[in-house]
Amino acid sequence: MNPLRSSMPDSAPRNLFSYRKYWASRFGTAPFLPMSRAEMDELGWDSCDIILVTGDAYIDHPSFGMALVGRLLEAQGFRVGIISQPDWLSAQAFRVLGKPNLFFGVTAGNMDSMVNRYTADRKPRSDDAYTPNGEANRRPDRAVVVYAQRCREAFPGANVVIGSIEASLRRIAHYDYWSDKVRRSVLPDSKADLLIFGSAERAIVELAHRLAAGENIAAIRDLRGTAFMVPRGWLPGEGWAEIDSTEVDTPGLLIRHADPYSPTPETDAAAAACAAKPPPAGGRTQVIPLQFQAHQRMPKLDRARTAIRLPSYEQVAGDPVLYAHASRTFHVESNPGNARALVQAHGERDVWLNPPPIPLSTPEMDGVFAAPFQRRPHPSYGEAKIPAFEMIRFSVNIMRGCFGGCTFCSITEHEGRIIQSRSEQSILHEIEEIRDKTPGFTGVISDLGGPTANMYRLACKDPKIESACRRLSCVFPGICENLDTDHTPLLQLYRKARALPGVKKVLISSGLRYDLAVRDPQYVRELVSHHVGGYLKIAPEHTEDGPLAHMMKPGMDSYEQFRILFEKFSKEAGKEQYLIPYFIAAHPGTTDQDMLNLALWLKRHNFRLDQVQTFLPTPMAIATAMYHSRKNPLHKVGRDSAAVDTVRAGRQRRLHKAFLRYHDPANWPLLRETLKQMGRADLIGNGRKHLIPFFQPLGTAAATPYARTSARAPARELMPARVAAAGGAARRKR
Repeated sequence: MNPLRSSMPDSAPRNLFSYRKYWASRFGTAPFLPMSRAEMDELGWDSCDIILVTGDAYIDHPSFGMALVGRLLEAQGFRVGIISQPDWLSAQAFRVLGKPNLFFGVTAGNMDSMVNRYTADRKPRSDDAYTPNGEANRRPDRAVVVYAQRCREAFPGANVVIGSIEASLRRIAHYDYWSDKVRRSVLPDSKADLLIFGSAERAIVELAHRLAAGENIAAIRDLRGTAFMVPRGWLPGEGWAEIDSTEVDTPGLLIRHADPYSPTPETDAAAAACAAKPPPAGGRTQVIPLQFQAHQRMPKLDRARTAIRLPSYEQVAGDPVLYAHASRTFHVESNPGNARALVQAHGERDVWLNPPPIPLSTPEMDGVFAAPFQRRPHPSYGEAKIPAFEMIRFSVNIMRGCFGGCTFCSITEHEGRIIQSRSEQSILHEIEEIRDKTPGFTGVISDLGGPTANMYRLACKDPKIESACRRLSCVFPGICENLDTDHTPLLQLYRKARALPGVKKVLISSGLRYDLAVRDPQYVRELVSHHVGGYLKIAPEHTEDGPLAHMMKPGMDSYEQFRILFEKFSKEAGKEQYLIPYFIAAHPGTTDQDMLNLALWLKRHNFRLDQVQTFLPTPMAIATAMYHSRKNPLHKVGRDSAAVDTVRAGRQRRLHKAFLRYHDPANWPLLRETLKQMGRADLIGNGRKHLIPFFQPLGTAAATPYARTSARAPARELMPARVAAAGGAARRKR
């Protein structure tokens, strides 16, 4: 075996289903992956090869990560058990299936446990959609760390591998909103042997086979999409160079270069001479010390044997500017085609990150989704309802990934920017499986989608350009000329799906990228005529250029183009249908004036939002770096970089949310006070041109003296404004 075969970005990845099956495949396929010793006995197992620990209820459905990974490992021949939502207060619940022969695979579940348990205001949530009957408090805070530690306690000699979204977003030092501080990578806290980030299929399948062949997990250091702890200064072998990016850019003459952080060796010859020296005793390779400066050029280095040293945990914890710099470097090195390894010191040890995983091909995606899923919760839950399952039981995931690059979103940090699509045949077969096997199916497919509904099969026109690109978004500030925006494959899929016998309607419920949709009016016509169930959700997020630029979202011109097409085709189809817009309050880069302008836009267009979203800083997102550092990693980061308007105080966060719900009487006292401070008291009054009224209805917040003098106004004016809402969202009034 070539010890570096998987770390070479240019090497072709091994097909996911080309491995020889493990000997335990003789036991066949389990009806459900076992959750108890009794189920193992029924299957004839004396032990599990791999035990997956998850913070979610076990639902044997491809929309749930542990089921997807578990069935994939089963297809490789391994015996896979699941420990679901264990009691984390002791190690006993982690011993229920015995010691795994190969490893524990630990995840918090489909959601980050902190996002799952707390609101954007840091208040505990009253329910959990991934738990039977929506019961809250069935998982701990920072579940990956707690579960991994309990696995260690239960079986000290077992291998522990962590993964899924919570581990992915915490693979390096990260700002933690709930404690308001920078925390270490999840690796040293969890004591895990290995972290698998992003889509885990390639890494976890190869890891399982190599461990089964007798390799020591401590020696497996070449898997793409993995992170691990190593001694300070460790490098994989000869010929490796380390680029020092532990300081921010310094002023100098700007030049054009591929990498926005151009290192500064003295000369290419000096770097080459340094790299040519034999490794010192102990097998470690000489490090080329490089400082990032904008006025110097990078030497020619083999990116497959180059690691970039980020500022250490201690540095970013104490210096927000260095945190922003590290965030920018991290995101620039996120394309699987050209990403280099990253390394970050934590005390006397390093966290080493190999390049991201190579995306799955369409046949591989089909194979992953072709497993014999039962498409329902484990029988042990009885008649209990699991809200997350009820929401997606009749939906189909057609793709993964997103090239939108929205700075507040974690999809790209986890699934990547390259779209991985299933074939038509695979998707249509799953629809037939739903029709034939899922109880309660009435002929309506609730969604054909993914992270974004209309990115199916969209990709860069040239694979060479795609592999070399370092743009953080393919659609911002405008749609890249190299992006294929043809929606024809999606149109064909929609038509074939709704033509299947027994299928009455196919709805599209995933979020829609409307700036892409307007490029293909025929797609909008098809969508509006056949696949909208009265309401279609889209996410402008804001109306003002400042916040939109910090979000990397399109301007309102694209929204208006889409709205016109939506209304035109709805009318042609003889349907009364409405757009449901989503907006974010308190996003970095948003001023009070921006929110006022948004409120006036909502008022002018007769929108009254029922549910609104306040910005929630999730680990490693670019917007989170803006929130914490008040710097913008979308541009060169320096000590003198312009500050980003950041909404942190509770009152201002409430104010920005109140602007979105300007029609709610409970928000009027705060809005009156603010409008007066902003010099916009002219917006307070009882006319159509005013944003909020003078009066305050009794029983809503702090009633004003004017509201108590009810004789001054007709009784109907003292009633709260009616909220036009549908399905807990927003609608456009007519």
